[in-house]
Amino acid sequence: MRHLRLNRAARTSALGTAALIAALSLTACQDGGQAAADASVSTPGTSDTQPSADAGAPAPQAGGAAGSDSGKDSAPDTGQASGSDSVSGTGPGSGPTKADPAAATRQDGGKDTGPVTRACDGGNSKVTLTPVPRPLNHMLLTVTNTGSTACNAYYYPFLRFGEAQSTPPVIEESKPQAVVTVLPGESAYAGVMTSSADGSGTGGYSTRKAVVHFQGRDGSGSTGPSANAPLSKAVYVDSTLSVTYWQTDMDDALMY
Repeated sequence: MRHLRLNRAARTSALGTAALIAALSLTACQDGGQAAADASVSTPGTSDTQPSADAGAPAPQAGGAAGSDSGKDSAPDTGQASGSDSVSGTGPGSGPTKADPAAATRQDGGKDTGPVTRACDGGNSKVTLTPVPRPLNHMLLTVTNTGSTACNAYYYPFLRFGEAQSTPPVIEESKPQAVVTVLPGESAYAGVMTSSADGSGTGGYSTRKAVVHFQGRDGSGSTGPSANAPLSKAVYVDSTLSVTYWQTDMDDALMY
C-alpha cells in the first residue's frame, strides 16, 4: 500500500513538473513572439527609400566649419580673413563690391575732361600793375582768374599806356616752354620794362592810364574784353618799353 502511494506521488510530481515546464515554454514563446512583433514594428527596413537621419535638415554651407551651432546662422564664406575689411567692401566679410557710385561721381567730376582752350581776358580775370624795386624801371603785371573754370594766358599781354596806338614788343627770351594755364583764384605774371635805365630811350611820356588786351589761342590778335590796370601814380615810359611772355612765377617774369 505504501509503495502504491509513493508511485502515485511520483507520477503526480512528474506531471506537475511537466505542466510547469510547458507553461514556462508557452510564456517564453509568447514573450519571444511579442518581442519579434515589436521589433518588426519599431525597426524600419533597410530599403533604398529609407530617409536619411538628417533628411529635412539644411545642408552645410560651402566652407562652413564642422561642428558649428545649429541655432546660429553661418556667415557665407567670402574668401576674406575674418576681421579684415575687403578692398572694395564696406566691412568685415562683405566681400568684393562694385565701386561706390558716389565715389565714381566724385572721380568723374574731378578728372580732366580735355585741354583748356578758353583764354583769360577781362571778363574772367582781374589785372594789377605794380612797380617793383628791382630791376630798375620795371613793373609787375598780374592777371588773376576770377572765374570758376581754368583759362589760358596765351603768349604775352598787349599793353597800352596812355593814348599809345601800338603795343610794346615782347622779350623773346622769356618765352616759356608751355602755355600758362591759370586755375580759378590763381595768377599768371608778366614783367614790364617801362624805360631804359641809362636814358637811351626816346619819345618818353608820363601817364596814369594802362589797359591790357589778351591774346587768343591762334595768336592772331586780341580776344575778349580788355581790362584796365589802375595806376597809383604816373608812370614814365619811352621807346624801350617791352613786356615778357606770361609766366607762372613772378620771379621768372622779373628776370628780364
